[in-house]
Order: sequence, then structure tokens, then C-alpha cells
Amino acid sequence: MVTGVVYSTFCLMAKLFTSLGLGAIVSLAEYFFVLAGGLVLHAAVTYSAMLKVFSGLSPFVFLRKMEDAIMFAFSTASSNATIPVSMETTTRRMGADNKIASFTIPLGATINMDGTAMMQGVATIFIAQAFNVDLTMMDYLTVILTATLASIGTAGVPGVGLVMLAMVLKQVGLPLEGIALIMGVDRLLDMIRTAVNITGDCAVTCIVAKSEGALDENRFYDMHAADEDEKIIFKPSAQR
Repeated sequence: MVTGVVYSTFCLMAKLFTSLGLGAIVSLAEYFFVLAGGLVLHAAVTYSAMLKVFSGLSPFVFLRKMEDAIMFAFSTASSNATIPVSMETTTRRMGADNKIASFTIPLGATINMDGTAMMQGVATIFIAQAFNVDLTMMDYLTVILTATLASIGTAGVPGVGLVMLAMVLKQVGLPLEGIALIMGVDRLLDMIRTAVNITGDCAVTCIVAKSEGALDENRFYDMHAADEDEKIIFKPSAQR
């Protein structure tokens, strides 16, 4: 049954793109790469700069140790599901005290949705251009404010960003039908922005832990920290 749904969706999307023409596909590809590039830039540059300025820790070591958490967040597209992995990464691999991580990680998974806010802003402009609607400066300010507030209230589950996008579109008078234009590529973008969100959660955790004197820097710079916890040793059972 699942295979039938996949084939049916593929046929519907193929029919839609053949009716829209090549120009619409190119515009959608531009939207995808602009947003994906912005998300990667935000995670690699903004968070790294914050970590270096406010804590003095190495962004390269941080990003290297974030690999497992980023891959898990990318595959699940859920900040809430990634909480245990983020906790493991910040405490055992980066040396943050559990009392800090147990507060900042769940809080970040609830309100720190930078990737979602970026998506809603870029998507709103893309949909406005698709429907030939000119946005005023006040509209742009409204989008910024609404997208920020909507991202704070967004649940950390897959696909909910599109639901909150409807509220942003309504505030600037854009048709809600525009969401269908980006729905086909949003799943992959959702995976990317989830990885960005949890990267911010872990970066802030390290910053707060360092400021409170609750960060083990030796563990942070130890590239093999917590590796021994990941090893599974099988012992033969005693013969009876």
C-alpha cells in the first residue's frame, strides 16, 4: 500500500510540473538552494562565531563532535526525537555538566527554531513572487516578527513548519495555496533545518556551561571522548 501511495504521489507531482513548465521548476530549485545555503551558512558561520566569541572554544572541534547528532536530526527531522542524542553529545563528548544540558537542550528543542524562522521568511518571499504580489517594507517587518514568533511556538516534529507558515502568509495577505508550491521539497529542507536547530541548541549549551564553569575543556578537546561508552563487548556466557 505504501508503494502505491509513493507511485501515486510521484504521478501527481509529475503532472503538476509538466503543466507548470520548466520555469516553475527552475524557480523552485532556486528557492531550495537559497534556503539550504542559508541554513548551512547559519549553522557553520553564525553558531561558530557565537561559540568562539562567547566561550573561546574551538568551532572546528565543536562541529566535528556534532556529526552524530546532526546525522540523527537530519534523518528524523525532529528536534524532540534528537534530545537524547544532543544530551549525549554535549555531556559525554563535549564535557558540559548534565545540570546545564538537561535544561538548555529541552528548552532549545522547544523554542530555538532558527531554521524554521528562516524557512518561513524565504518561503513567504518566494510565494509572493510566484503570485506576483509586491510586499512593502511593513510587510517584510511583519514577516520577520511573525516568523520569529511562529518559530518559537513550533513543535519539534516533522512537517509542522508548513502549518505555522500558513499563519505567516495570512498576516501579509498571501494565498494559503502557495504552500503547495514548496510542499514537494520541504521534507528535505525540514531535515536540514532540524539539523541547524539542534546545532544551535548544543552551541548554546556549551556557551552557558563554559560561563558557569561547568564545562570540562579537556573532554571537549579530546576527540576520543565517550568513544569507550559506545563500544559493545560481547562476553561468552559461562558454561553450565
